[in-house]
Amino acid sequence: MRDFLEDGRLDALHRLNLLDTGASESFDRITRMASQIFGLPMAAISLTDRDRQWFKSRVGIGHSSIPRFKAPCAQVAGSKEVLVIEDLHGDPTYCDSLLGRNGTRFYAGVPLVTSDGYGLGSLCVLGTAPRTASESELATLRDLAAMVMAQIELQHAFGRLDPVSGLATCHQFYEDLADLALDEAGQPKVLVVVKFARDDQINGIMRAMGGARVDELVREATHILRDGLEGQPKVYHVGAAQFAFLMPSASKHPTLFPRLREHLNMMRLSSSTRYVANIAIGVRPFVLAEASARDLLRGALTAAEDAHRTDDFISTYSETRDGAHRRRYALLEDFGAALEADDQLSLVYQPRVELATGRCISVEALLRWRHPRLGDVSPSEFIPIVEQTSLARATTQRVLEMALDQLARWDMAGIELMVSVNISAANLAEPDLAQRIQAALVERQLLASRLEIELTESATMDHPEQALGMLRQLDAAGICLSIDDFGTGYSSLSYLQRMPVQVLKIDQAFVSNLGEAPGADHVLVDSMIQLAHRLGYRVVAEGVETGDTLAALREMGCEEAQGYHFALPMEADELARWLSRNGQAENCLASTD
Repeated sequence: MRDFLEDGRLDALHRLNLLDTGASESFDRITRMASQIFGLPMAAISLTDRDRQWFKSRVGIGHSSIPRFKAPCAQVAGSKEVLVIEDLHGDPTYCDSLLGRNGTRFYAGVPLVTSDGYGLGSLCVLGTAPRTASESELATLRDLAAMVMAQIELQHAFGRLDPVSGLATCHQFYEDLADLALDEAGQPKVLVVVKFARDDQINGIMRAMGGARVDELVREATHILRDGLEGQPKVYHVGAAQFAFLMPSASKHPTLFPRLREHLNMMRLSSSTRYVANIAIGVRPFVLAEASARDLLRGALTAAEDAHRTDDFISTYSETRDGAHRRRYALLEDFGAALEADDQLSLVYQPRVELATGRCISVEALLRWRHPRLGDVSPSEFIPIVEQTSLARATTQRVLEMALDQLARWDMAGIELMVSVNISAANLAEPDLAQRIQAALVERQLLASRLEIELTESATMDHPEQALGMLRQLDAAGICLSIDDFGTGYSSLSYLQRMPVQVLKIDQAFVSNLGEAPGADHVLVDSMIQLAHRLGYRVVAEGVETGDTLAALREMGCEEAQGYHFALPMEADELARWLSRNGQAENCLASTD
């Protein structure tokens, strides 16, 4: 029985999340009052953990904790009774305790007891000389202990109830679900999350109209949910405008979703934020005790995110979609480590062949990642993720330095090539990009004309004026510029005409079918090439895989091509061997290596 009670007491203490937290003036004020009232140099709010006394607040005590063994506060917590020791040196239990050995002679402690009867520790005062404690002093100490518990309960409630909605928070949800799992393990349940706005919409409302308008949205959402659910089940406020509730199973509440949808539609028509917010519902079926509360809530929120892309704004959790999302996030985390490692990232190079001469005059540097656990990760998987984060700058810098290092080594070996490096839209926002590239060229004694910078058509349109300014800086430095994947973006011809680029690379989506009978693709590619020539651009065709495609491009007047017909992307040493076989002769045009 004693062990069972102690386990319950410890659980109550740990659920309050007080242990090892920072100092708090609200507690320190009470501790100082206790010291002053007793006229004693030491006082503390002492919490009894499994094997220590930890001081949430202390006056005149140099340590944040002491061992629980023979600590008077532990007796107070266990007995939940006031303890007064007039002289520790004369007490058979505590005369050889840590406090007694360190000069403490007087101790008085009043228990800190939760509303459900668990003793957390004590509010205590200590002195270095023997003394007694009057009833009035002890009465005051009890009042101060009650103030401590009121503060603890207030902090606990504040962390469990949202001040705007008045609903229980996600912390309370975690606790309630843990208790439910103990009582009903193995029972099927359904967790429903209702999002009243996307995260970017909340940010937009906050920036444009302030936090008060977000609070208004939360209050409206709370009212709608309470009406729609008719008071059952319990609703939790788990995010900025995100709410959750549990159901035994969807089949036991056949009218719940239609009724909820009706109320949500009413909100869409009447809400003060109806024009700038979208409501979505995520549903996650689960079995109690088979997954953690945090993971269940995360999965339901993921389903709600997916619901924004459905017609009825309701989506059920998909383990497959969730796994893909988690993999993307894991790859992003791991890529940061890959940038710092020496053995994960490398470059391969794909030749670009001049069609008039058959010579390889340029190569495109392509990043590869060999993950220590997953093996080779496709660039089509990790590069789009990286480009949307702060890692984009470091990645481009790493690729640039590796490519220029290799270009310098090729120079020493007598191999004359231009190297092309891709940058993203995020890189165009870096004010020092042009300066960093120039510095990297100077450091390796390379001519700027040996480097080509590629960026996609869509990347230039994210911030067109900013992109134009950066491209002009790069052009002024003598660096060749090219538009990659031309034809897939949305840039206007007038904007293209203003860009100081020298090369357009036609996307392989248009090139891949040129080997077939003449059709729409032939017309499109021929038109692109003629337009590019009129604007003064050199044209490169990507994705050339057959001789027939190559012949069609030569007939259209395309200057360069790259693709598997010539060579797959390869490492630098392999490229050098390929060049020795094909790079200086016209038979490169017929190569299928």
